[in-house]
Amino acid sequence: MGSAEKSSAARTARTEEMRRAGQARERRNRILVVAASVVVVAGLVAGGVVLVQAQSDDGGGSAADDAKTAGKFATDADGVRAWRGTLGREHVTKSVDYPVTPPVGGDHNPVWMNCNGDVYEDEINPTNAVHSLEHGAVWVTYNGDAPEAEVEALAAKVRKTPYTLMSPVDGQEDPVVLTAWGHQRTVTGAADPAVDAFLEKFVQGQQTPEPGAACTGGLSK
Repeated sequence: MGSAEKSSAARTARTEEMRRAGQARERRNRILVVAASVVVVAGLVAGGVVLVQAQSDDGGGSAADDAKTAGKFATDADGVRAWRGTLGREHVTKSVDYPVTPPVGGDHNPVWMNCNGDVYEDEINPTNAVHSLEHGAVWVTYNGDAPEAEVEALAAKVRKTPYTLMSPVDGQEDPVVLTAWGHQRTVTGAADPAVDAFLEKFVQGQQTPEPGAACTGGLSK
């Protein structure tokens, strides 16, 4: 077995282990949420309180405030741009004014985009994609300048790599960009060695805020 195949097998085993851990954590969280909801409802009934307005956890404020993102990129020796600063992680239900395109993190929609090797032909909501990044996914994006052959080759690579997703982003400056939580890299195409290096390092990598969290069960379009 070649080194590339060994690396792919190791990455697959690692992501599967993290996925199982994430599922167990999600089951525990659901139990806690249900229990907390019962307590809240009982308290409202006992006090005769009537809830007249549902309020989301974004607490109002502007889209720029929602991002809670401040900082700038610093380019590492391997060519990866790392975000030096803060990245908000609140759940919001409206648009977020991210400082970079594609965004590398920040406040995001409560629902993630499916990222189990999912390839989207149309643009997707960045607030959902950022939630996928929080789960340890790598987001492959391209603009109209990317050659069709490269787009197809990248899509084939994404489809066989768990914890990845791909979509067009017309507003990005470079033809092809790879993004993980807090990290980003421009590449020339599918054959660029930096693609495999980025996937190896950042798919469920150390930067992941919620390792093992689901990449299925979210939005599919």
